[in-house]
Amino acid sequence: MDAFQAGSIYEPYWNFEAGNTAMNVRLGKEAPRRILLVATRRIGDVLLTTPLIRSLRQAWPDAAIDALVFEGAQGFLLNNPDLREIITVPYRPSLTRHLALLGRLARRYDLALSTLTSDRAVLYAWIAGRRRVGFLDPAAKHAWKRHLLSDWVAFDNRDTHTVLMNLQLAGALGIARDYQVVVGWNRADADALASYLPFDPHAERYAVLHPYPKFPYKMWHAAGWAALVHWLCAQEMRCVLTGSAAPDELAYVETIRKQLPASAVNIAGKLTLGQSALLISRARLYVGPDTALTHAAAAVGTPTVAIYGPSNPVKWGPWPHGYAQDRNPYQLRGSQQVGNVFLLQGDGDCVPCMEEGCDRHIASYSRCLQQMSADKVIAAARSLLA
Repeated sequence: MDAFQAGSIYEPYWNFEAGNTAMNVRLGKEAPRRILLVATRRIGDVLLTTPLIRSLRQAWPDAAIDALVFEGAQGFLLNNPDLREIITVPYRPSLTRHLALLGRLARRYDLALSTLTSDRAVLYAWIAGRRRVGFLDPAAKHAWKRHLLSDWVAFDNRDTHTVLMNLQLAGALGIARDYQVVVGWNRADADALASYLPFDPHAERYAVLHPYPKFPYKMWHAAGWAALVHWLCAQEMRCVLTGSAAPDELAYVETIRKQLPASAVNIAGKLTLGQSALLISRARLYVGPDTALTHAAAAVGTPTVAIYGPSNPVKWGPWPHGYAQDRNPYQLRGSQQVGNVFLLQGDGDCVPCMEEGCDRHIASYSRCLQQMSADKVIAAARSLLA
């Protein structure tokens, strides 16, 4: 990955426009020296805040920028060159742990940004920042949060891509937007990756397949994955299966591996997110469901087949590498290719339902994905490989 460059290209003024607030807020003439970004959500959500973080770094290259995230969600930020520090908090912290965190944050930052509308995220920003900017749910019951924010942006949870939504905070700050989703790794990641692979990734064509999403309602079927691997092997391409160390995930990936040619490699549970991103960056193809690693694959520029069912592609489609427009990359319905990403959507008039599976809970499955044929995925892969 090329070294990231940062430069001062804006005058150090914070000048808010009227926007969604009832007043203009002048934040002073000095550039912020310490900035906190609050992103207490899942790994993929955190990854999609990196264009905003990059925008802050480009605007204020001398600022110390920290991120506050949930424990376990920091993986894609560990090698981010735009951050000074990553602060983590458990999803359900003890009282002692929480009080210690609040004491650490209290008015330590010139500027705090909340990338969420949740009570907790907004309160963190209010406690941490002398000036606070964040999203506000337009529902009347959330109006009280206006008093905690110096400036706010109305949050759209359906019709605006998450990257563009986050970048609206850059607009509120009066700074230019940078659209790059930042994924990084280091030399130790490269050395570790080499020890796990029984082949030279520089010399051999290979595809990375990530079969297991966090929730079953985003899952494609095992028979489809096996058929896809057999087709890729027929194209003289080695296949590498990835996954986390969660027991259910390891068992699922191993079930698939047993159906595959001997050349297929299963390294599920062995790699960090940085190592996984490095592996994908050298691959000829990546195929995965709606999961954080699929977002990373799109970001590093690898040809990516994203298998989507109930998820809203307008809001959650993988941000294509090099895409730098103030409009959503994807439409709501239909399979579509944008840049290096082929977003493959399940069939049915109900797609995308934006629900947690056909039975409306996270352990249920989605018929649009369970009925998706291997031929449909292979056709998308063939298109990208061509």
